[in-house]
Amino acid sequence: MARAMKIAIVDDEKDMRQSISQWLALSGFDTETFASAEEALKSIGSDYPGVVFSDIKMPGMDGMALLKRLMSVDSGLPVIMITGHGDVPMAVEAMRVGAFDFLEKPFNPDKMTELAKRASQTRRLTLDNRALRRELADGSTIMKKLIGTSPAMERLREDILDLGQADGHVLIDGETGTGKTLVAHALHAVGPRAGKKFAVISCAAYSDDQLAARLFGPIEEGGQVPLVEEARGGTLVLEDVEALSQPLQARLLTFINDQGSPAETRIIAICNDHEPGRTVEDALRPDLYFRLAALKILLPPLRARGEDILMLFNRLAEQFAEEYGCDAPQVTAQEAAQLLQSPWPGNVRQLINVAERAVLQNRRGSGSIASLLMSENEEAGPVITTEGKPLKEYVESFERMLIDNTMRRHKGSIAAVMEELCLPRRTLNEKMAKYGLQRSDYL
Repeated sequence: MARAMKIAIVDDEKDMRQSISQWLALSGFDTETFASAEEALKSIGSDYPGVVFSDIKMPGMDGMALLKRLMSVDSGLPVIMITGHGDVPMAVEAMRVGAFDFLEKPFNPDKMTELAKRASQTRRLTLDNRALRRELADGSTIMKKLIGTSPAMERLREDILDLGQADGHVLIDGETGTGKTLVAHALHAVGPRAGKKFAVISCAAYSDDQLAARLFGPIEEGGQVPLVEEARGGTLVLEDVEALSQPLQARLLTFINDQGSPAETRIIAICNDHEPGRTVEDALRPDLYFRLAALKILLPPLRARGEDILMLFNRLAEQFAEEYGCDAPQVTAQEAAQLLQSPWPGNVRQLINVAERAVLQNRRGSGSIASLLMSENEEAGPVITTEGKPLKEYVESFERMLIDNTMRRHKGSIAAVMEELCLPRRTLNEKMAKYGLQRSDYL
């Protein structure tokens, strides 16, 4: 469940500040207002957890000057300029400097809300990527995030270690919510470019002109360095690559060809959305597709990962329980079977939402995991379901989860686990060996 992003509103007119703030607050945003650019700069720094709406014309430091200051502090901060009638040329200039977009007065409140949502999604992605980059001191750190013991995850980790050392560009494909951006980080982290630049952009978050300027330039005075320059010698990740227009595909192909072989800058292309019956190969011109797909990784859907589902649910529930200061829900055998059988159309991202809601329900003392899954699947509509499994597999998955939970709760105390589960030591040892559980992991 994503946290609400902040919206900073900078305008010297009190009525305008309050009007924008009230509307966006009703749309679920956490708003704060500033009467001047100088006042805003005291609170908005690098890694500000939100976006900025700023009037262009203000006394003292105007919106353009504020924009340039904000871009120098954090070039990835989405700033939306509010312009009066006739100020459109100034707004266009602001976008050259690095503004995310602009709103012309009088503006449609629904359009403002939609723009705030789009900018917030871009900001959340930027901040998530930065948080991941901070963990990339060595490749083993991020590889630990790719948890799971299923054959599909074992193969994925092997592929990452192999392709991370290669020079070719990579195409990452898979269903939404499977962790494609995390895999892109891992590919960079385990390879020879680990200490070099790592830049990420969503091709679907910008208009054609904005995306062209952000990727290729030209560099305007006080503006942002184009990403092809920023990532030089490192890795450039293109999320939503299927959203690239034909002209931008041609420019990207020219850039790739001009690099020669081996490429100075490695490109990792991520496909995030397929129209029904349409593949990423259909969306890209053939010469670009075969360049980007020199190496390819297809991420497994969560429903194909077996008991990884229970392992992930447990870890996530424990994390949320710690965050909210309550106990994690106890999963029954029936709920474990339902978790394993759920189609999970939203994959790991959906599992995160279910785990958080399960913890919140448990804190209130009401609800069940089964009701959450039923609600999720009804909202998702028709989806591909998993094939049935033998009862033995469900029993073993539940047994492994139960021992894992109990060992974790008792911090590896064999005596406490034996007592709670009513198991003799030899039987517990045999089951832990069978399921690959080691006491040292819980100490």
